[in-house]
Amino acid sequence: MLYLVRMDVNIPRELPAEEAAAIKQREKDYSQSLQKEGLWSHLWRVVGEYANYSIFDVTSNDELHEILQALPLFPYMEIEVTPLAKHPSAIN
Repeated sequence: MLYLVRMDVNIPRELPAEEAAAIKQREKDYSQSLQKEGLWSHLWRVVGEYANYSIFDVTSNDELHEILQALPLFPYMEIEVTPLAKHPSAIN
């Protein structure tokens, strides 16, 4: 199942810089492992924002939910999920 996911990150300004950097590093490591596994198939930055659009290829709503909740930045995110279906005019 494919999902389009928009993630907007809002790290509190009062979070110590060292703690924020450590969380961002854990986020990078986790997201790259999911990409290597093929679960996080696309990742794009939104220009001018601390946000991204991503495509996840997972087996269920529950699997996606578990992946998103495990993101180190999850507590600081607003997430919008859109399930995707094949378009009848698509050639791929």
